[in-house]
Amino acid sequence: MARKVVGVGSVGTRCWILLMLGRDESDPLFLQVKEAQTSVLSPFVGASTYANMGQRVVAGQRLMQATSDIFLGWQRTEAGLDGQQRDFYVRQLRDWKFSFTIEALIPRGLRLYGELCGWTLARAHARSGDRIAIAAYLGNSDVFDQAITRFAIAYADQNERDHRSLVDAVNAGRLTAASGL
Repeated sequence: MARKVVGVGSVGTRCWILLMLGRDESDPLFLQVKEAQTSVLSPFVGASTYANMGQRVVAGQRLMQATSDIFLGWQRTEAGLDGQQRDFYVRQLRDWKFSFTIEALIPRGLRLYGELCGWTLARAHARSGDRIAIAAYLGNSDVFDQAITRFAIAYADQNERDHRSLVDAVNAGRLTAASGL
């Protein structure tokens, strides 16, 4: 078992990697045990219906994923090393993430990549709601399509303005920046 440093959204939470062996040393299974805390949305939408925050995370993942990890589960420690009750979720540690080198894509490839990413995200969100109710709400017009397009363009424009401000601040010496390359 080893402690793992987690991403920005999970800073300050506990996370471990467990190595379990099957028949022999050539049959490893890596599991991630990650702390699940109260949702950041709870002040706005109310407390979760789940008593265990690990179960809340697992339920959300199972809802959005077409096929969930067979090891996906949750656990509560009544008193950890610090004496505090904590909720965790467990999943197989396996990096299934895949991406392309975006900078190397030609315009047609970049467009296709964007469409695939959008389709994947839409599919996950569609699994989390009532697709018939959503379709009925949206209707047959392109009003929603046009609204989301305007939002996306405005968001992209804001990102460009923010980046320009950052570059200007660095060039003026108001900020110090270092390349990660």
